[in-house]
Amino acid sequence: MLVRLLYVSQPVGPVTTAVTTSILEKSSNYNKAENITGILCQGSGLWMQVLEGERHQVNVLFSRIMASRHHNNIELLSMEEITHRQFGKWSMALVHLYKDSPMVHIAHPEFDPYTATSQEAMSLLDELIRTSGPIVIGFNTHSSCSQI
Repeated sequence: MLVRLLYVSQPVGPVTTAVTTSILEKSSNYNKAENITGILCQGSGLWMQVLEGERHQVNVLFSRIMASRHHNNIELLSMEEITHRQFGKWSMALVHLYKDSPMVHIAHPEFDPYTATSQEAMSLLDELIRTSGPIVIGFNTHSSCSQI
């Protein structure tokens, strides 16, 4: 059974390019091995991430994230059964969120992922992907998808 999980958290410590690169490389390798796909949205002191895959594998990964010393204030926004992957081509991709971005100010002037609905959070991710394009770290060649 395929699921999509969306969560938000705050990073512990500064998020440097080296930290981000390390996280994305490790995530991409792990996700390829477990056939998990997704995207990480980073910026403005937040991480927002979508994970897609078989329910057991996604639960195991989310448990690892919950136990990670790299995250604070982790909150599950949604977990739903899906029939196809939205981010199926990417074992992990990155999109940046800047609160001073015109798109965020105009389309989502008071966006706060901790109070937003999961639909609002996914809408913001979709817009960020369309307007800024993700940085793709790894491609997943095992799954079919319906990519944005």
